[in-house]
Amino acid sequence: MLQINEFTYEIEASDLKEILKKRQSDTNKGDYGYVGILGGSLEYSGAVKLANISATTLRSGCGVVRLIIPSSISKIVAPYLLEQTLYTIDSEDDKMKFDKHQIQEALNKLKALAIGMGWGKSENYEKILEYILNNYEIPIVIDADGLNTLANMNMDILKNTKCKVILTPHLKEFKRLSKISIEDIKKDEINIAKEFAKEHNVILLLKGPTTVITDGSKVYLVKRVCPGMATAGSGDVLSGILVGLLGYNNADILTISAGAYLNGLAGEIAEEKFTDISMIASDTINSLPEAIKKIRK
Repeated sequence: MLQINEFTYEIEASDLKEILKKRQSDTNKGDYGYVGILGGSLEYSGAVKLANISATTLRSGCGVVRLIIPSSISKIVAPYLLEQTLYTIDSEDDKMKFDKHQIQEALNKLKALAIGMGWGKSENYEKILEYILNNYEIPIVIDADGLNTLANMNMDILKNTKCKVILTPHLKEFKRLSKISIEDIKKDEINIAKEFAKEHNVILLLKGPTTVITDGSKVYLVKRVCPGMATAGSGDVLSGILVGLLGYNNADILTISAGAYLNGLAGEIAEEKFTDISMIASDTINSLPEAIKKIRK
């Protein structure tokens, strides 16, 4: 790592070799974790996008991914799934309904969970998120509409949960969570992110030209990014990578930084192939194997 100051470091490829190390021949899918992706709605069905997120998770090395979606979109999404598994939760107004027994079944055996992509808005979501945070002890990546749901809740729930919570906002989402203006965040981004993570007992990954990852104690910076990643679905790809890595790694700041670095490096590789104008999010997914090879070298 390149040390910036007493608590801030820039991540380098060599820091991540242990996280992406080669595997022994006598292992099986159970050794690399069952993980879940909970999201989707009819309004934002994004069938291909949801399938892409779950494919990203597998490309990142977990053993099994379970896509957890409302029943109203199951027939739309299912044709796009190959290696992934599917679990449906009953719908209400074409969005996921809160049913604790179905939530329990959906999260059974999961090592980690990503929540919020393509969710939209619903009063049920606060109940779902609150139930998970109050009753589970797994790492949870909260992104997209999951962050918007959380911003409407009492944030004190984060201080009491036994889950290891990872929040992945961009600046506008962080503004909603922190109640601090974007202008003020930009003036002191690192310290504001660090204090927020410390106060709320989370790992915060703040997206930007330089990605800031902090657990409230240390701050890691990731500077792998390219203009071609400014395209729909790039944030979802990152969430898929993170939950995939959490299937077989510790839920700590280094693992989350590894996900940000891997995502950025794969994006750079994709941009070289497809240009900054023509690349799309799925190009980043398809470049993950090459990115992993480069990190291992």
